[in-house]
Amino acid sequence: MKPVTFMKNVSREMKKVSWPRGRELTRYTITVVGTVAFVTVFFALIDLGITELLNLLFE
Repeated sequence: MKPVTFMKNVSREMKKVSWPRGRELTRYTITVVGTVAFVTVFFALIDLGITELLNLLFE
């Protein structure tokens, strides 16, 4: 497929996309940032716990 044809097809498909409105986008953004923060803290605590456990075992 030629690049020009590909870009025309992309443009045509992007017009079909249902883009979120402002309030909806804000809600999605808060959800994503909150989830990333939770997962970050969760794995940081797990890492800290494993580190402390290994320090106790090998000291």
